[in-house]
Amino acid sequence: MSYKVTKANEAYVYTADHHYDVQTTRLHDPQDVNEGRLVCGLSHFLPGGGIEKSSNPTESVYYVIAGEMTVSIDGKEYVLCGGDSIHFGPNQEKAVKNTGITAAQMLVVVLPPQK
Repeated sequence: MSYKVTKANEAYVYTADHHYDVQTTRLHDPQDVNEGRLVCGLSHFLPGGGIEKSSNPTESVYYVIAGEMTVSIDGKEYVLCGGDSIHFGPNQEKAVKNTGITAAQMLVVVLPPQK
């Protein structure tokens, strides 16, 4: 199949390494479409929740839908609010934390390395 529609109630919950006080849901997986590689998820971070300092071999885009997320990279901090995004290259070490007072939602699009 060359496309897949995912309705909101069809997203599934999974556990993501290095994440805390968050519910991660998967919207799309590579096997959803012919020769697919993209992964797309929606993460719901409680206030104070986040991602421990870590890296992975994927290229990623984080798009903040609602709330406030602070991204720490190379000793710098970037506060992202609804409508803001950040693009990471493979193996970029970063930490992410909901520094707001309400839950935050973040769309995560990941492109794993080619095999």
